[in-house]
Amino acid sequence: MEGIYAFSVGLLTACGVFLTLRGRSFSVVVGLTLLSYAVNLFLFASGRLKLNAAAVLGRSEQYSDPLPQALVLTAIVIGFAMTAFVVILAMRARADLGNDHVDGQVPKPKTPILQKGNTSHKTGGGQ
Repeated sequence: MEGIYAFSVGLLTACGVFLTLRGRSFSVVVGLTLLSYAVNLFLFASGRLKLNAAAVLGRSEQYSDPLPQALVLTAIVIGFAMTAFVVILAMRARADLGNDHVDGQVPKPKTPILQKGNTSHKTGGGQ
């Protein structure tokens, strides 16, 4: 179970970093959200993963540490508020700039490379 849990945290982190490095605002927001989910799962796992363990002392023989659960709950609330703020900020930037690129500039399209021996060009001539 721990292996699958660690793999899912790693996968969320990798996807979050990949999306954060993209050039569009929406991808950056989704990437930061995935990174916050990965951190939340990591914090939750720091309290040791146990099955059938109560979070309250005295309710069962085994108990789980309530501190990581409180940290994750706080992080979820703060993460939701920050995601809402960043989405509004991205919508405002889209309205002001006319695009949703992070740097505000639309990348220029790449010109096709002619292969050696292929010199035919399409022209707008009338044939």
